[in-house]
Amino acid sequence: GRLGILIVRHLKRLERVILGYLEVSDGPEEEARLGILETLQCIIEHAWPRMPCRLPVLLKALLKMMWDVHTDQSPTPEPVKAALLQGATECLILLDRCSEGQVKVLLEGVYSSCEENRVRECIRKVRENT
Repeated sequence: GRLGILIVRHLKRLERVILGYLEVSDGPEEEARLGILETLQCIIEHAWPRMPCRLPVLLKALLKMMWDVHTDQSPTPEPVKAALLQGATECLILLDRCSEGQVKVLLEGVYSSCEENRVRECIRKVRENT
């Protein structure tokens, strides 16, 4: 549809915006980050074929965000953290589907070297998703 075409046309710019948002916490409610994760899910679904080449960049940004959320010392409420991790996990699952399992492969190393239970748990969900 038209949305797909618009997204593909603006993918590069959108990606910059998304990466920018993922990097920065915007306070305890994290509205911007939660919103951008939803946006990213929508983009992955619409720009499916164009996604695999963007994988490394997006993967790195999502993992870094998950890590930041996990190590976050600010007064971010627990449900908000959980929602951020959940949103990032959903994105990873979608990316894995559209890249025919490449994300699972890329996450192998991360999983084996990661000692943080919450982040591991998210990665495990991605790995077990079929």
